Amino acid sequence: MNKQNRNVAIVGAGLIGRAWAAIFARAGWNVRLTDPHIPTLKAAPRLIREELHALARHGLATDPDGAVSRVSAAGSLEEAVIGVEFVQECGPEKVEDKRLIFAELDKLTLPDALLVSSTSAITASRFTEALKGRARCLVGHPVNPPHLVPLVELCCAPWTSPEAIERAREIYREIGQVPVIITKEIDGFVLNRLQGALLAEAFRLVGEGFISAEDLDRTVKDGLGLRWSFLGPFETIELNAPGGIPDYCARYTGFYRQLASAAAGPEVYQSPNVDRVIAAWPHQPAPERIAALTQRRNERLAALAAHKNAQQDNSR
Repeated sequence: MNKQNRNVAIVGAGLIGRAWAAIFARAGWNVRLTDPHIPTLKAAPRLIREELHALARHGLATDPDGAVSRVSAAGSLEEAVIGVEFVQECGPEKVEDKRLIFAELDKLTLPDALLVSSTSAITASRFTEALKGRARCLVGHPVNPPHLVPLVELCCAPWTSPEAIERAREIYREIGQVPVIITKEIDGFVLNRLQGALLAEAFRLVGEGFISAEDLDRTVKDGLGLRWSFLGPFETIELNAPGGIPDYCARYTGFYRQLASAAAGPEVYQSPNVDRVIAAWPHQPAPERIAALTQRRNERLAALAAHKNAQQDNSR
């Protein structure tokens, strides 16, 4: 099918929904956006235009105005999903809300349309089990902000068909994302579990006074993060021992076993430790500061994405 005639519905016009709209529109798809909160829906086209023009400044979008012209607001869920082959759900992060939304989507969409949730933590089996078309339902968890960080975690329920997973993977690849497949359901998927392991240790190290909060951040962004921007953890350790991963395991896993035996526990997210972490961060969460840092983050991510594209990284 010619991509100019391909249609996607984005359910939810918040931050993630708008990013998905920009991604699909940039790739040539016709996007129908819907949201029950009318002010949010009305504001979405202007915000999507701004994001697409920001992408264009970094060479990450070639025709921002043309992409915006492919985005339309739908007055209802039924109107949004007419004839679409793909639905990206970006509703509230509540199981019951997702059950209701997916029940409606299952009734209103074409029988072969893919129904994909952007949920960051809820497994698909919890909100699709009772659906007639449950074989076409899965999770497509993006990373915030999705239009600048291309990874998408595909996680299926036990009843999701292999064909649905493969179609979703190909579509995400076609629109410029980097899909990875999680082969069986697990809470938090993979990215958040990796992030959670690092965050728990960060909370412990700062809360127990081993390092300042700002120096902890420097350790990641000026240390580990530089490698992680183009190498995964297994690629990293392969290069950290002359004989690759087997050699690394022989040399260093004894040390890591000791660390794992005393891993940070759930108490690091409770008082008094969490109070010490909050007190250790020297900045107040003022709206102006958050907005400025968000803008800086997006600009730096766009520059990094442009650099990686220019290098034609084959690791994808």
